[in-house]
Amino acid sequence: MASDELSRIMAALADPTRRAILVRLVDGEASVTEIAAPFAMTMPAVSRHLRVLERAGLVRRRRDARRRPCRIAPAPLWTALAWLQEMASDAGGGGPVDLLHGPAGPGSAESGSATTR
Repeated sequence: MASDELSRIMAALADPTRRAILVRLVDGEASVTEIAAPFAMTMPAVSRHLRVLERAGLVRRRRDARRRPCRIAPAPLWTALAWLQEMASDAGGGGPVDLLHGPAGPGSAESGSATTR
C-alpha cells in the first residue's frame, strides 16, 4: 500500500464531521442533502467534506437520474485497519492485538480506553 494512500485515508478519518458522515452512510446510500441535514453547516461545506472522503476512496457517488447518491466504500477502512493492526502488534511485541481492548484483552488495566464509532 502506498503511504500517500494511507495518509489520505487517515487525514479523511481525522475529522469528526467526516467520521459522522461515514457513520451515516453505513445505514445506506444518501444524497448530499440527506447527509447535510444533521449538520449545522452549509451545503458547500458538506460537499467539501465529501470530496475529501472521495479522494481517500471512502465514499463513492453514482448517477441516478438527477441525484448523485453517496455510499460508503469499505476497502480503505480495511487498509487503515490492517496498518493499525500491524502497528499495534509490533508495538505489543508480537502476536495479534485486539484493537478494541488492547494486547491484554477486555477488562485489563493495560487495556485501551473505550472506543466509539
